[in-house]
This record gives sequence, structure tokens and C-alpha cells, in this order.
Amino acid sequence: MLPFISAMKPHRTELYQDVPSTCWPIVYSPDYNITFMGLEKLHPFDAGKWGKVIDFLKEEKLVVDDLIVQAREATEDDLLVVHTRRYLNKLKWSFVVATITEIPPVLFLPNFLVQRKVLKPLRTQTGGTIMAGKLAVDRGWAINVGGGFHHCSSDKGGGFCAYADITLAIKFLFERVQGVSKATIIDLDAHQGNGHERDFMDDSRVYIMDAYNRYIYPGDGFAKRAIKRKVELEWGTEDTEYLQKMVIHWEDLLFRLRSLPLERSAEGLGVVWFSAGRGYCLNCNISFDGTELFWKGVTIMRNGGW
Repeated sequence: MLPFISAMKPHRTELYQDVPSTCWPIVYSPDYNITFMGLEKLHPFDAGKWGKVIDFLKEEKLVVDDLIVQAREATEDDLLVVHTRRYLNKLKWSFVVATITEIPPVLFLPNFLVQRKVLKPLRTQTGGTIMAGKLAVDRGWAINVGGGFHHCSSDKGGGFCAYADITLAIKFLFERVQGVSKATIIDLDAHQGNGHERDFMDDSRVYIMDAYNRYIYPGDGFAKRAIKRKVELEWGTEDTEYLQKMVIHWEDLLFRLRSLPLERSAEGLGVVWFSAGRGYCLNCNISFDGTELFWKGVTIMRNGGW
């Protein structure tokens, strides 16, 4: 469950500043990438993949630095919109961060190094997700090259996910952007997105579709109760079968939204997408077809954890 949020005026944040119209709604920072004495190589997760994506786009002459929105680091006040202070204090212990990132040697590092070399990149990606959510409302769509930490909830991290950027982005929109009162999360990562599911367990404003391999991490039975559209996949699901299932569920989801009474659909739905591999191709192919009828903005994130 999310911590109690008062009705007081939202805190001052640097994440909702105006973005030059010349920039594309693509959010990134070189600070996303985790590199420190080769420790990042001790985990199968590629902690420098975000920079590789940008490098590829530059090599293909698809983007230049001046077109990219520079992500800002989420501050403690930003994080407290969702996270408990108790949880943030836990991250001041290197043992806790080592457990979340699944990199045992982090345990032996002074925490000031862990904050600078491990958690700051993740806080910057988290800030990027919040920024992308606002950009999506302003521009119709946005992409955060990082983020998508779907295993982290308000009071617990795991699976390389230390901050609940998805929950934060949606809560920021609900609190600060007039007209955004509902959201849909479509989680196409191979792993169940148990973090945002736990955060929005009893929140009727948020509709969650999750497609994942039922046999792998995290296997969170409690969090599954929050999934409105569950797509549990078997080992060895091939591309054709996977895409067919996704298209069917996507069309059913659109039908559900088209069936909403006009006064409800006019409120707008913020859609958060994040995925990897073949799921990402699916997003690009069908995610914008007809969405302008229902959603104020579509935010795409690459997967940030397992």
C-alpha cells in the first residue's frame, strides 16, 4: 500500500520544468549508466545498456544530443511522494542495496560510493520517468530510455529496482496535472511487475495488464491480485504466439475503453508502457492505433530490472 499522502499543495520539484519545443520527447542522461571498477559486470543485467541504445541511434543518424531531453535526478522530496522515509533510510545501508541489485560485492563498499555510483544513476532514471510522464501529456507521447523499475514498490525494492518510478510518474500526474485521473499500465517485460501492482492494489484509478513468464522471478501471488488483465506465458513461447496473444489482449483492452461512458473517457487515461525485446517491437507497431481517443499521453520505458 502507498503511504498516506496529504491534501497539501505538492512540493516544489525540478522535474516538471518546461522543455524546449525543439527537443523530442525522448528523455535520457549519460548518468543513467552504472560503471564502477567493473562491478557492473558481476551481474547478467547490462548496467550500461541505456547508453548503448543512444549510441546506436546516433550511429544510425536518428537522433542528436540537442534533440534529447536531459533527465534530472529525483530528489528525496520527489521520492517521498511514494516511498516511505523508512525505506529510503534503508538504502543508506550497502547491504540493502547489494540485496536489491543482486551484486554481492556492493556490500563491502562505503555507502557514499554506493549512493554516487549505483543509486544516483537509478534516481536519475527515476526522474526521467517522471519527466517523460509529463511530456507525454504535453506532446501525446514520450520515451524514457531508462526506468521501468517494475519490481520496486513504496517500501520494498528488488530485482535491480531500487525506486518505484512507475508509481511515482503516475502519482505525480494525478497530483499535478489537471484532467489526468486514470492510468493504464501495460507491462510487457518477461517478469511480473509486482512493484506497481502492490502500490496500486486497491486503487480503482489504475488498470494493470501484465504479460509475463509465470515460472520465473518474482512469483508474487499477492501482487497478482492487482492485475486486471493477466497474461501468463509458458516457457518457450515463440514470437508468433506471443504477438498473437498481445494483439488479442490489446484489442480487448481498446474495446473496454471504447465502452466507457463519454463522461468517464473524457477524463483521460495516462498510459505507461515499458518492455524489452520482442514486446518492444509490438509497442511500436500497435500502441498508438486509436489511442488519441482515450489517452492524454503514452509513456514508453525500457525495462529497468529483471
